Amino acid sequence: MSTSLHVAVLMGGWSSEREVSLMSGNGVADALESRGHRVTRIDMARDVAAKLAAAQPDIVFNALHGTPGEDGTVQGLLDLMGLKYTHSGLATSVIAIDKQLTKLLLVPAGIPMPGGRIVKSESLYAGDPLPRPYVLKPVNEGSSVGVAIVTNDGNYGNPIARGAAGPWQEFEELLAEPYIRGRELTTAVLGGEALGVTELKPKNGWYDFDAKYTDGLTEHVCPAQIPDDVADACKRIALDAHRVLGCKGASRSDFRWDDERGVDGLFLLEVNTQPGMTPLSLVPEQAKHIGMSYAELVQKIVDEALGEALA
Repeated sequence: MSTSLHVAVLMGGWSSEREVSLMSGNGVADALESRGHRVTRIDMARDVAAKLAAAQPDIVFNALHGTPGEDGTVQGLLDLMGLKYTHSGLATSVIAIDKQLTKLLLVPAGIPMPGGRIVKSESLYAGDPLPRPYVLKPVNEGSSVGVAIVTNDGNYGNPIARGAAGPWQEFEELLAEPYIRGRELTTAVLGGEALGVTELKPKNGWYDFDAKYTDGLTEHVCPAQIPDDVADACKRIALDAHRVLGCKGASRSDFRWDDERGVDGLFLLEVNTQPGMTPLSLVPEQAKHIGMSYAELVQKIVDEALGEALA
């Protein structure tokens, strides 16, 4: 579809990922303008419905990250307003933002994910929910926000001290999972196709929020230098997860791979339904590797959303 469109780009908002969303949204808006589309940039605020009603766009490009743009809230609003929009719909967004709900759907479908359970943060001060090392993460935050790795020689204390800085001070409940040693891999899916596999090598520590969005803190190896059977498994699992969750447009599946165990050491951690579109983001990087420019990627996401809406 090459027709000139009026696209409203939703970005910003008030989640912990606001700044990343602004980078994504402005990049998307620039790309759309470069292809001749008219763009209205909307920084998500409580009056977003009024702004969208005034703009009357042909389609909304959802460049929000975290809540309320990735959890079904905005999707429900756009559905009520009768507006076409990019990426996944309401039900998929509600499930995929919640790591525990995602497991409940994907594990019975045969997708390998770490074990674990929801714990009350208050209970951590009495004792560990799992043998160390283990990971604690919020149930519904993205971009590694509020993730802690609890080890025997860490500085959180044993049991975790009330005064120790960590996600237990911000969230009433956390997801506790066994820590998987090894390597960080990720696979983007676009239009029913797995684009590739990237290995993420943080220069310091692990792949946290700063490592994701600060230039120079993480080395991206694309394509990942891994055995073919592991790369094929990443692509297959990412596609399966995209399909089972009902994702639309682009999604990104993040993995941990214990390279001492071969394919059996590969575990899906989460599926991102609103993957980043910043200059450092992984979906544009994988698209570039297969010969798709950033502007072409943005156009393809818009075209697929229009196709879904028109089907």
